[in-house]
Amino acid sequence: MAEEKKELEGVVTEALPDTKFRVKLKENDREIIAYLSGKMRMHYIRVVPGDEVVVEMGPYDENRGRIIYRL
Repeated sequence: MAEEKKELEGVVTEALPDTKFRVKLKENDREIIAYLSGKMRMHYIRVVPGDEVVVEMGPYDENRGRIIYRL
């Protein structure tokens, strides 16, 4: 059974240690902790506070996500 992943847009509000970021979601004005995906690390894509990003969230933890795209 495949798990449902949601892709949401948000804005990076704070850079945290270990390539984690605090992201404020546009959909419901909630803040989550998100980390960079492997492809973004591999290609040295920079993410700084103020950037708009797409976050992929799993069905189990609503407070964590993975940044998969910078807009």
